[in-house]
Amino acid sequence: YVLAVGSSVFYAMFYGDLAEVKSEIHIPDVEPAAFLILLKYMYSDEIDLEADTVLATLYAAKKYIVPALAKACVNFLETSLEAKNACVLLSQSRLFEEPELTQRCWEVIDAQAEMALRSEGFCEIDRQTLEIIVTREALNTKEAVVFEAVLNWAEAECKRQGLPITPRNKRHVLGRALYLVRIPTMTLEEFANGAAQSDILTLEETHSIFLWYTATNKPRLDFPLTKRKGLAPQRCHRFQSSAYRSNQWRYRGRCDSIQFAVDRRVFIAGLGLYGSSSGKAEYSVKIELKRLGVVLAQNLTKFMSDGSSNTFPVWFEHPVQVEQDTFYTASAVLDGSELSYFGQEGMTEVQCGKVAFQFQCSSDSTNGTGVQGGQIPELIFYA
Repeated sequence: YVLAVGSSVFYAMFYGDLAEVKSEIHIPDVEPAAFLILLKYMYSDEIDLEADTVLATLYAAKKYIVPALAKACVNFLETSLEAKNACVLLSQSRLFEEPELTQRCWEVIDAQAEMALRSEGFCEIDRQTLEIIVTREALNTKEAVVFEAVLNWAEAECKRQGLPITPRNKRHVLGRALYLVRIPTMTLEEFANGAAQSDILTLEETHSIFLWYTATNKPRLDFPLTKRKGLAPQRCHRFQSSAYRSNQWRYRGRCDSIQFAVDRRVFIAGLGLYGSSSGKAEYSVKIELKRLGVVLAQNLTKFMSDGSSNTFPVWFEHPVQVEQDTFYTASAVLDGSELSYFGQEGMTEVQCGKVAFQFQCSSDSTNGTGVQGGQIPELIFYA
């Protein structure tokens, strides 16, 4: 009775025209742990989800049409979504017809494409999902990374099918997916050092692609020729003006830092920084992104400034996923020409497209940067 009240499928199973008459009903396609979570919810309204059973629980909730449990599973998956599991969850979200989860997966895969494609999870997806990902226009990575990921998937698929891992078998399991990789958009060097030596292309294909790079009369290729659009980085500028004075802004290895929060998930790709106010100059810089004192990303690099009040982008190695309604700390330690531009009339809230940024002072800041003025004028992000 309890099951029938909570699910129209159970109602049909127990009380419908084609009701089961056996005292014992076998359910071979649902994992016991997932079925137990379903039962617990139907009896007590309690939802107790775990990462290793949530997909099986979503399947059970869909099968028995229990929408509240299905929604809880999708919410759980969205909050645990990251680059290393995004491709697997994309595959599952398509299977379960969950468009919102699918869209969240694409946001992560597009912005953190290199990490997603190099994850172990990428090798576990079905071929249709592979083709959809490789076709994706917004993938924000080099084509050499896409090619390498496709080869890794082919190797895993050979193992799944019990086939010897040979170039011929890799081509066989890939089928048309191989011809979705935009090989001609690689640099000549990337092609020569990677795809050309992979043994998966025929000699004729390799020869034709080399000719395509170098010859005036280019041969016809079976691979797409247009570069992916990728993602356009957006910039959140937090100052209304900039200035310079003869006695500031100085750098002596001290930290400029600011805290920020966003109202929806974004991916921080880098920081825009001010440069020298006294002509062309090079800076060494260490940028860092932290949450609750834990370093999420850092990069030690250099940038050239041209003496203007423009901002100069400094990038993290990979875009960093930033969750909503949580404060993060962006920091920069510069070394170079002492006098630089600095921001004034800082804003506590800035609206950038669909994303609202909120700023507050950071206790890590020992060089004077705060909400009202200082360094780190821009956050560079994908959304």
